[in-house]
Amino acid sequence: MRTISSSVSVRLYHLDHSGEGGAATTLFYGPLGEAMMLAAQEPEEVQAGLYLATENDVVAYLDLDD
Repeated sequence: MRTISSSVSVRLYHLDHSGEGGAATTLFYGPLGEAMMLAAQEPEEVQAGLYLATENDVVAYLDLDD
């Protein structure tokens, strides 16, 4: 992710691979810092499918959480 400011707007979504083609469910739109806090509250099995998208990048939540 190119942007590192906690105030940058992101889309936090869950990508479900269980169905045909998978499905993306948006959980939150707003500041990165708040999205990270919300993602941390999700169970581990949900966190594995969480992604954060800015206007120019997408990154897996677990890649940022390390």
